[in-house]
This record gives sequence, structure tokens and C-alpha cells, in this order.
Amino acid sequence: MFKSLKLALALLLGLSGAAFAADTPGVTAAEIKVGGVFPFSGPASSIGLVGKGVLAYVQSINDRGGINGRKINYIAYDDAYSPPKAVEHVRKLVESDEVAFMFGQLGTPGNTATAKYLTSKKVPALGIVSGSNKFTDVVNFPVTTTSLVSFVTEGKIYAKFLNKTLPGKKYAILYQNDDLGKDYVIAFKEFMKDEFDKRVVTAAYEIADPTVDSQIVNLKSTGADALLVAGTPKFAAQAIRKASEIGWKPTLILNYPSSSVGATLKPAGLDKSVGVIVGTFTKDPTDTKWDKDKGMNDYRAFIDKYMPGVDISDGNYLFGYTQGMILEQIIKQCGNDLSRANILKQAKNLKGIVLPTVLPGVLVNTSEAVNQDFTQMRLQRWTGDSWDQFSEVLDAKSE
Repeated sequence: MFKSLKLALALLLGLSGAAFAADTPGVTAAEIKVGGVFPFSGPASSIGLVGKGVLAYVQSINDRGGINGRKINYIAYDDAYSPPKAVEHVRKLVESDEVAFMFGQLGTPGNTATAKYLTSKKVPALGIVSGSNKFTDVVNFPVTTTSLVSFVTEGKIYAKFLNKTLPGKKYAILYQNDDLGKDYVIAFKEFMKDEFDKRVVTAAYEIADPTVDSQIVNLKSTGADALLVAGTPKFAAQAIRKASEIGWKPTLILNYPSSSVGATLKPAGLDKSVGVIVGTFTKDPTDTKWDKDKGMNDYRAFIDKYMPGVDISDGNYLFGYTQGMILEQIIKQCGNDLSRANILKQAKNLKGIVLPTVLPGVLVNTSEAVNQDFTQMRLQRWTGDSWDQFSEVLDAKSE
């Protein structure tokens, strides 16, 4: 009788678990549907390549048999970096495609426009590609995790670096006039306090602007000794090129979203980019220092198989691949409980994850209080043909 009771309980628990997973939209015994939105076209299409990397990595997962017997049906739409389109696509993914959760949605404007809706529907919005500091607020964004170092954290790392290397000097910030760019200005204000108005000059640009040439000319005229470009690759490349053309040679820093060799430095001119500093947490697949690195060799083999012909120097593909590994880890940790509650729980329970495409010493750690996959980065300087990493691992608390 005792054995029969144990068997009955086991069957009941098994059925309950299966039903729990089945109750989640997009989850069957054979697949799990996941949604993504990227600017595959439009003014930010260069960073939309992250989505191409995620799609290719998901294909590689499925070719390996999926995860726990399930294939991933990753449905990605193009919002052209337009918030209204992002809203339209996210609603379609949730209400028509019936995805289990969102993963990797890229762009601060689009994520801002859709966050309230996803929260109301209790649909996890995981690994969003935005460093906007507001998304780190786990109370107001309870179903969200992020996959970029907070722009405020990143900005403070740059402010501390400049304060050490160019103390008392004037700094210029060219920023995209949205939450992406404004957070870097906020970071400098918070760090420099009363000194900000005396020593920092700023100029904004709109994502629809054709160039930032006039802003660069104006910033040079202020006599600034350093320039931070806080925006997206197209405008960062223009800034490097224009500064070179007019003979301005400030200490030039690019934010992480513009740190790609292929998307930013090549269009600007690799020679014109010598000395450019970026904060990053990912390896550069073209750097010879990683020639014998297994993680990067695996990535090169992946590109040859799944994305032949793409520019491997474009770090956006690498970031998409890295995102794919985080997605894989979350689903693995879920086991057979693919309820939305457990999906979110596991996304906030990544402990000491070492990713093979990430710089040594940088770990993925999340919790109920910390919803950021990455909180650390290192500074590196472009030499003309490779990156020279010259700092230790830095975070918000680093001096």
C-alpha cells in the first residue's frame, strides 16, 4: 500500500510538472517559443546584427538536439529602432505567436516602450540589450534582466579613468539624445559633482541626424582634452573620422555599444582609430592573442558553419553568440519546469558563469537583487591592428 501511495504521488507530481510547463504559452514537449526584436534595418541596423548572431546560435543548439529534448523556436522581428514598431511586434509575439518569454530585445527606446506591457502580462523580458540604468531597478522592472553593463556604471568607469589620467582637464561628451546617451552624462555628473559644469562640455545628436560633424567641430573649439562618444557605431565612426580630419587629438573613448572593430573602427579608418579606448567585456575574434584560445576557435568554427561570409571583426555577431549561450544556460537550468515563474527565477540565478567569449575575470552573476548579466568590464586601447587591455576588471565600486 505504501509503494502504491508513493507511485501515485510520483505520477501526480510528474503530471503536475508537465501541466505546469504546458500551461506556459509556447511550451510543448518538442519546443519552446522565444521572442526577440532587433533593428535589422534603420539607423541602428549595425547593432541589429546581434540578432543575427542569436538566431544562428539558436540554430546550432537545435542542430545539437535542443535543450532537454526541446528545440528553440526563436522568432525575431525587425523594429527598425522604432518604439511604435517594437510595441507592435512585442504584442504580436505575446498574443499571436504565444512565445514563452522574450529574450535579447535590443535598443533602449524599444525596451522602454514595451516594458510596462510585458510586466503587466508577466512575460519575462530577459537579456535585454540595453544598458539604461533604469532597467536595473528590480522593483519597477520585475520581469526584466539585462545583458549590458549599466551605462551609468560604464560612464563612471570612464570618469574615474579620466580623473586619474587627465586630472583638472576639460572633458567633452558627444551623446545620443535618448536614454542611451543621457546615462553617460548622468554618470559624469554624479562622479564629478560640483566640478561637472566647470570641466565638462556636452553636445547631443539625434538618431535620425545624417552626421555629427558640426558637433565635433564645436566640441574641439572648447579646448577639451578628452572626448567620450556615447552612442551607436555609425556616429562613433563619424566622430573619429571628423576629429582626425580637423586635427583634434583628444583622449578618445567609445562606449561599449560602439566598440566593434568591424562596425566602428573600420568605417572610421583603422589608422585614424589608433589610441581609441573602449570599455568591454568580450574578446575580439580578430586579435592574435586569442589564436590558441578554445572559446574563440570554437566561435570562428561557428562563423564558418552558420554565418559564412560575414565580417568576423564585427563584434555584434560575437555578442549575439554570447547572448545565445546565456539563453542556453537559462533554459538548461529550468529543467522541465518551463513556467514563466521558473524561467524568470533561473535568469536571476546565474552564478559564476564563465563564458568562453568573455574576457578573463569577467563573470555572469545574477540574483533577485541584481538583474544584470554583466556588471564588469576592462579598458582597452586600439594599437592599429589589435586591442591592448591595460586595466584590471572594473565595476561600479572600482577606484
